[in-house]
Amino acid sequence: MTLVKPFRALRPAPGRAAEILAPPYDVLSSAEAAAHAAERPWSFLHISRPEIDLEAGVDPHDERVYATAAGNLGRMIAAGVLMRDARPCYYAYRLSGHGRAQTGLAAIASLADYASNRIRKHELTTPLKEDDRVRQVTVLNAQTGPVMLAYPAAAALDALLARASAGAPAVDVVADDGVRHQMWVIGETEAIESLTRTVDALPALYIADGHHRSAAAARVARARAAPGADAAHDYFLAVLFPHHEMTILDYSRVLRDLNGHTPDTLLAALRARMAVEAIDRAAKPTSGGEFALCLGGRWYRLTLPRAAVPADDPIARLPMTLLTRHVIEPIFGVTDPRTDKRIDFVGGGRGLEELERLVVSGEMAAALALYPTAMADVMAVADAGGIMPPKSTWFVPKLADGMVSHLLD
Repeated sequence: MTLVKPFRALRPAPGRAAEILAPPYDVLSSAEAAAHAAERPWSFLHISRPEIDLEAGVDPHDERVYATAAGNLGRMIAAGVLMRDARPCYYAYRLSGHGRAQTGLAAIASLADYASNRIRKHELTTPLKEDDRVRQVTVLNAQTGPVMLAYPAAAALDALLARASAGAPAVDVVADDGVRHQMWVIGETEAIESLTRTVDALPALYIADGHHRSAAAARVARARAAPGADAAHDYFLAVLFPHHEMTILDYSRVLRDLNGHTPDTLLAALRARMAVEAIDRAAKPTSGGEFALCLGGRWYRLTLPRAAVPADDPIARLPMTLLTRHVIEPIFGVTDPRTDKRIDFVGGGRGLEELERLVVSGEMAAALALYPTAMADVMAVADAGGIMPPKSTWFVPKLADGMVSHLLD
């Protein structure tokens, strides 16, 4: 088994991608998905968020939801909206947005290498979300959401991807958010063999986004185990990007109460630990030891003492770890952000304006913005076998659901 191999992708038929491509299933609420798919009968959201085709308020984990997804997938295949390549290929996938472009390799990645930690993780999964993905994959008999992987410096692989994406793309779509999605089919035997060898020479791959999807794929494979078969279910759908092209935004925290504090006593508790400066307007932090606090409709800059930011510990120096240890736990009293209902998370793509809106509206008592995690730190944590705090990274741009799917024959 090699680290990656080509596959027969289920993908949009020529000229149909604009009707199909959709945001990833986990970045939209059910209401947002329904609005996005309105008057779009071929949107992939009918497969990834099929509750939008049932009555309002249906439990997204109801058996009927998964059955609806399977029915919608079959309908799109039967109508010829989705087609499957006749033989295994690789695919070059370029995302252009937020002032940057990144070109990756769509492939299926080895679950054996995932199990041995050659494909490295940095997050824990939650049982409910993992169970949901297992049920989705099982009912569809397909993996429809790619895992975003990062690969370390590899000039040879960069060059192969640049060559593969030099011609006219098979897909070229600008999504509603302004992100351009392009894909090239790589079907030549020599190119496939070169890519397989070059990726196989890498020391490791790193999961950037998609821990629940990869964990679910591993569970499905264990349930279908057939020793030595090298079956389709022994791999998971992925897109590999060069780590130096990837962009991470911050992942902010919002709190529903002040843990018994008034605004004044909260600020006093913060001043006992760090510098607190009132600022005229919202401003993003400029370093890992700096945070922005929205409280009572006003903004403050919080800055930790330099000695509080360790340089030699890849987990302890993360902005999210620093915020947790110096603010979230001791002052707001939140010790487990995965289960405590007083805290919630806002992806960096929504901006500081959304944090201010949540506080001013009274939906939240306070909001904290932090500096984005560096990709080098994500890789260092994974190399050390560590686990990052939950919701530490928000990668942009996001891969589109529906560009490529992996059928588990």
